[in-house]
Amino acid sequence: MLQGKKIILGVTGSIAAYKAATLIRLLSKEGAEIQVVMTKAAVDFITPLTLSTLSHRPVLIEPFHPASGEWYSHVDWANWADLILIAPLTANTMAKMATGQADNLLMAIYLASRCPVYFAPAMDVDMYMHPVTQGNINKLTSLGHVLIPPDEGHLASGLIGKGRMKEPEEIVGFLKKLLKKKNLLTGKKILITAGPTYEKIDPVRFIGNFSTGKMGFALADTLAEMGAAVTLLTGPTAQYTLNRAVKRIDVVSAAEMNRHCLDFFPDMDITIMAAAVADYTIENPASVKIKKDKKKHLLLDLVPTPDILSNLGKIKASHQLLVGFALETDRETQHAMDKLKNKNLDLIVLNSLRDEGAGFGHDTNKVSIFGPK
Repeated sequence: MLQGKKIILGVTGSIAAYKAATLIRLLSKEGAEIQVVMTKAAVDFITPLTLSTLSHRPVLIEPFHPASGEWYSHVDWANWADLILIAPLTANTMAKMATGQADNLLMAIYLASRCPVYFAPAMDVDMYMHPVTQGNINKLTSLGHVLIPPDEGHLASGLIGKGRMKEPEEIVGFLKKLLKKKNLLTGKKILITAGPTYEKIDPVRFIGNFSTGKMGFALADTLAEMGAAVTLLTGPTAQYTLNRAVKRIDVVSAAEMNRHCLDFFPDMDITIMAAAVADYTIENPASVKIKKDKKKHLLLDLVPTPDILSNLGKIKASHQLLVGFALETDRETQHAMDKLKNKNLDLIVLNSLRDEGAGFGHDTNKVSIFGPK
């Protein structure tokens, strides 16, 4: 899993910095290329010469060579890396990562990077458990970075508790296991739809629904992390993808989403239709803003939107997997099973608005998944 991987190993100012030597040896044994980037504080705990000898590369500390003026481009190094591993990570550098500070070369590379980031904290138990540190960990994991959690045990302070950096053997095993999972969908092309569609009434108004796109965006990030080439078609939403590998295309109406789906679908291995597409659109939207008339009711002529799922189900090839979603308020299972059959789906994901904490806008969504009987 690590063969040929280009790894930036960030080493910060912790007593656990001595473990970086073993970590480099183990990563190199797995076939990885290692570029060590140290903070100035890390040099107090282990010499750059040691890490340079083991990695077979000059260790980077300053943004440029003090004698020759040679610049070590943080952008070039960020683009070189397949992954960044910061081990050990101190509370101080963690805070810089969480707040976007770039006062050293390691932080500049981190902020310029697009690759996965893994971090292994090392600090005293009270520092680790402090609400500020825990908040910073939550911030980093919310960005899609992966925490390699510390162990409990004897600490340099003499205390016993959580804060010991994972042993190098465990870190390498952690990376191998995670990267194996991340490669499960390598080579697969996946189309995902997300969010609502807006159907225009006039230049300033529309009909729509309460979909936020959370489900589709979460799926896009997760599947991209597993190695898939993900195309995300999304209606209007404030959501954003954490994984920069996701190809995002924004649409507004059901008709637009239908056109894009028909264009992309034939080339896809898996298609997941998580968008809440409007069932009806305005037959003749007004070209100018409709003025309010208190004496008259406003009547809108609605016509059905394209049935995207049915359109795709009709042209689905035997090697393709098509997944639909159903949000129901009554006879949930029956409606979902009817949809599965009538639209030639392989799987149907059922949301029920009767379930507390489920439906639109929830991080605690609960679903049932059905396949053909």
